Amino acid sequence: MKPSPGAIGIRTALRKSYLRRFGARNDTIVLNELGLVHARGRIDVAVIGRRIHGYEIKSAADTLRRLPRQLEVYRQCLQTLTLVVDAAHFPAVARSTPDWCGILLVVFGPRGGARFHRVRQTRLNPELDPFMLAHLLWRSEAQTALAQRGATPRELRASRKDLYRMLLELVSVSELTTLIRQSMIQRPAWRGRPQPSSRGG
Repeated sequence: MKPSPGAIGIRTALRKSYLRRFGARNDTIVLNELGLVHARGRIDVAVIGRRIHGYEIKSAADTLRRLPRQLEVYRQCLQTLTLVVDAAHFPAVARSTPDWCGILLVVFGPRGGARFHRVRQTRLNPELDPFMLAHLLWRSEAQTALAQRGATPRELRASRKDLYRMLLELVSVSELTTLIRQSMIQRPAWRGRPQPSSRGG
């Protein structure tokens, strides 16, 4: 029997099988290693669609030492979260994570192929902080959204955090999610390519 693959191998299998249905949709983006809250955290796979859904992977080779700190970030800025775990980690993950976090158990066949079994349903995160969710927007994107809603040039010169606060006075969480998705789809250069100088940071 081949050894179980690590997190990268599981992520590849997750995207090729379990998340494959999102690949052909032009209204959804699937991203590896998405930074959250301006580098306070990072999620293994993010599905940006009707909701911001994160998939955090814990392979047999991983420990759970960082999980409490990761969950502290995830609960602030992800609308839904699924833990993708090796069977060795399942009991501890089931005990230590909120019941709104979904759990996928990854099982490996004799040739090393991965299959995914849902053992806890994913529910909407009741602890979401819309201000932290808004950090997924670049500064220029927040400025554009505010300008479209009547903000003055002076208001648009505010700090990035104040721009997020102003925006949240004008849009719902659902509208913010749509804005994030549309902004990511329209970004002309991103994820390993030269980025525009107007990027907020």
